[in-house]
Amino acid sequence: MLRNTTFAVLNRERMEEIITKDSNGNILKDGDSVKLIKDLKVKGSSITLKRGTVVKNIKLTDDPEEVDCRVEKMGIVLRTEFLAKA
Repeated sequence: MLRNTTFAVLNRERMEEIITKDSNGNILKDGDSVKLIKDLKVKGSSITLKRGTVVKNIKLTDDPEEVDCRVEKMGIVLRTEFLAKA
């Protein structure tokens, strides 16, 4: 039990160290809204996300260059280089 607790504490500390920034350098947090700064084609789908589309309630991932979100009822991962904080 002690090992799992220690791992959870270390993992939480690691997540606090990761800083996720958008294309303009603004710090992103869980639950933020962002907008796309470029048209993006979604792999494996015929959908193209248009520039200016607002994405609400993003979730940060372990990678500081990616965020998890839902767009048009589809869960996708977006790179932060194509996002600006709304």
